[in-house]
Amino acid sequence: MTDTATGLDTGLAELRGRLTGSLSTDADVLASYATDQSAHRADGAALALVRAGCVDDVVATMRFAHALGVPVVPQGARSGLSGGACAVDGCILLSVASMDRVLEVDEANMTVTVEPGIINKDLKDALRPRGLAYPPDPGSVAISSVGGNIATNAGGMCCVKYGVTRQYVREISVVLADGTLTRLGQRTVKGVAGLDLVSLLTGSEGTLGVIVEATLKVVPLGTDPLSALATFPSVGAAVQTVAAYMATGASPSMLEMMDGMTIGLLGEVGDFGLDASVGAVLLMQSDATTAADDTRAFAAVAEAHGAVDVAFADNPVDSDLLVSARRAVQVANERYASTHGGGQMIDDVCVPRSRLADFCAGVEAIRDDTGTSVGLVAHAGDGNVHPSVFYDLADEASVAAATTAFDRIMALGLELGGTITGEHGVGALKAAWLPSEIDAGNRALHRAVKSALDPTAILNPGKMLEHL
Repeated sequence: MTDTATGLDTGLAELRGRLTGSLSTDADVLASYATDQSAHRADGAALALVRAGCVDDVVATMRFAHALGVPVVPQGARSGLSGGACAVDGCILLSVASMDRVLEVDEANMTVTVEPGIINKDLKDALRPRGLAYPPDPGSVAISSVGGNIATNAGGMCCVKYGVTRQYVREISVVLADGTLTRLGQRTVKGVAGLDLVSLLTGSEGTLGVIVEATLKVVPLGTDPLSALATFPSVGAAVQTVAAYMATGASPSMLEMMDGMTIGLLGEVGDFGLDASVGAVLLMQSDATTAADDTRAFAAVAEAHGAVDVAFADNPVDSDLLVSARRAVQVANERYASTHGGGQMIDDVCVPRSRLADFCAGVEAIRDDTGTSVGLVAHAGDGNVHPSVFYDLADEASVAAATTAFDRIMALGLELGGTITGEHGVGALKAAWLPSEIDAGNRALHRAVKSALDPTAILNPGKMLEHL
C-alpha cells in the first residue's frame, strides 16, 4: 500500500471518530449512493460516504478533504435529473439527507429556518397547520430536498405565478471548500449590505460550497385552487392557446401542457380521466379569490383556439386529481422506459414564451428526423419544456439516435433565445453545453469565482463548471 493510500486510510479512520453521523467505505453502500435519478452514471468509484448528522460533520469532512485534496460530491435526496450528485473517482460522497429538521418558524417575520435535507413536501406539511406556505413546488416535491432545490434553483409547476427557489431564500449557512462555515444574506425583507452571495450560491450545484442551513420566505396559505382542463387536437393548438391566454394578463398559479404520448402513458399507471385520443391537454389552475372567473376565462380562450373539450374541477378533490396526473408523468415515463429498453433522457429547455410554439414544433421535427420516441410536457406558462427522449440501452444505434435528439433539442432552445436548463441544473449531463450558452467574458467570471471559493477544485468536479 502506498504512503498516500495509508494516509487516506488513517485520515478516514480519524474522520470517522469525529463524526456524529457515519462514514462508510463498504463497496455496496458506495455503489448504492453513486448516482442520482438522471441517465448519467458514476465517473469512477467513491472513496467513502459520509452521512452528516450535523453542521460540524460537514465542516470536519471538508477540512479533511481540503487538506488531502480529495474531491467531494455533496448529496441530498439524489432526486436530481442532471447527474449533479453522481460520484467521481476517489471522491467522498457527502450526504446531508439526515439533516432534515425544521429549526424555527418565525410567523412574525414570515420565515422558516430549515436544515438542507428536509423534503419539500414535508416542509409544506409542517407549515400548513400554521396557515403558512412555501411556494416553490417542483414536480419532485414529494422526494426532493430543500437543500437540493436551492442548489439547483429548482422551479416547478407554480413558477408561472410564484417564481423559482431563489426568490424565497433569505439567508444560508454554507461550509466552504476549506471547511470555513459562513452565513450569507439577511433575514430581513430588505438588505443590500455587501454582494448578493446568497443568489450566487443558489443554483451553484454544490460547486462552491455545501449548504447546511437556510432561512426561507414563507407566505400566507391561500385558498384551495380551482382547475380547468382543455383538450386539443395537437400540441400546436395547445401552445397557441397558452400565448393567447397569458396575453390577456392572466396570472394562473399553474399552466401545464402534456402531449398525446404522455397522456397515453399516464393511462397505464392510473385512471386520471384523461382522453388518450387527443393530441395535447392544458391544465390551468388558479388560487386567486377570482378562481371561478379565471377558469371560465381560460375556457373561453381555449375554445376560441380549437379546444376539443373543456372540463372544470370546481372542488379541491377534483383539482387535486388533475394535478396528481401531472405529477405522475415521471412515474409513467419510467414505466414506459423500463419496458422499452430502459433509457430515458429528460431535457428541461426553457424558451421565451413567444417562441414556445416554434420550440414544440422543432422537437416534433427532431423526433421524426431521428426516429426516436419523445414525450412532451411543459410548464407552459413560463416556457419551460421537458422533452423525454426514450431509447434502448442495449442498442448502440438507439443510444446514438437519442443522444443526437437530446443535443439537437438543446441547440434548438439556444437558437430560439432560450437556455439549456430551466430548473434541473447543468450537472454532468449538460456541462459540455454550458460554454455554448455563456460568452467568453461570462465564462471568465465563472472561472474566477470558482477559483476564489474552491482554489483546489475539490467541490463537485466534473459537473457544471467542468468545461469552462
